[in-house]
Amino acid sequence: MLPYQTLQQAEEALGRALTVAEKIWFKYSANKPDYILHYHNTLFLFFFYSILPLPFIFLELYFSRQVDKYKIQPKFNRSFSDMFKCYLHVMRTFLLAVVPVQLLSYPTVKWIGIRTNLELPSGSEVFWQLLVYFVIEDFSHYWLHRMLHSKWAYEKIHHVHHQYTAPIGLSAPYAH
Repeated sequence: MLPYQTLQQAEEALGRALTVAEKIWFKYSANKPDYILHYHNTLFLFFFYSILPLPFIFLELYFSRQVDKYKIQPKFNRSFSDMFKCYLHVMRTFLLAVVPVQLLSYPTVKWIGIRTNLELPSGSEVFWQLLVYFVIEDFSHYWLHRMLHSKWAYEKIHHVHHQYTAPIGLSAPYAH
């Protein structure tokens, strides 16, 4: 929760006028505890996992002939049944794995210093943090994925990742 009651108090504490983004952030987050702001991640992930792919599913189901020329594998179409099965798997995984991890990760987020205070990071700070994140994520993803192709891990775990060989709107979160 932000330690300021009004925009004026926040500006006085920072010694400057708030930017437009900081004013919006203040109005939204001033009375919300940090853990509530952290749990917003779950809502964003739900949106990206389930709602964002829906237009692509709709296009594939109802306009497949018109969009085939834009597809990587134009002759491969999934049925509604296949897509719905994939969707149910994604939602089950989301509820059983992603939500608990989000709920349990709040202490770690606080421990490593991720903050929700009013002074928003500069553009260069955001750039460098994202760059470092992408390098670390890409490096670790490569090696973890390579490990999952070992005989035991592939048979027991990873084969699901390769079940959908043609991309559909939900195949990325499904494979994840």
